[in-house]
Amino acid sequence: MQEVFTALRALLAKQAQHLVVKTDSATEYYCNTAFMQKNKKPVFFGAVSIKKSYVSVHLMASYLEPKILQDLSPALLKRMQGKACFNFKKLEPELFDELDAYVVQCLYYYRQSGYLKP
Repeated sequence: MQEVFTALRALLAKQAQHLVVKTDSATEYYCNTAFMQKNKKPVFFGAVSIKKSYVSVHLMASYLEPKILQDLSPALLKRMQGKACFNFKKLEPELFDELDAYVVQCLYYYRQSGYLKP
């Protein structure tokens, strides 16, 4: 799982300059935005974490605006668990490339929504 985690972590880490990294450990990479909600908590952006038998990628934009999922391939959508989580058990370079582009799309959505600075 460590190899899968490292590859998926890299997708979020490439965008770290736009985010606030809350956790960066051997098993979890967790990012928020700097935007504070009314409850004084930052808006969650995404995370990658190792679970018992898979690595999960959470991207909150999927939950906030489900329409941004419409251009994802059926193969990547098969990896979805719930509204904002993708699960992987092995390296899948083509899907990881697609997920990389999707992370950029999520950043764009957050920027358009005012959660990230232009």
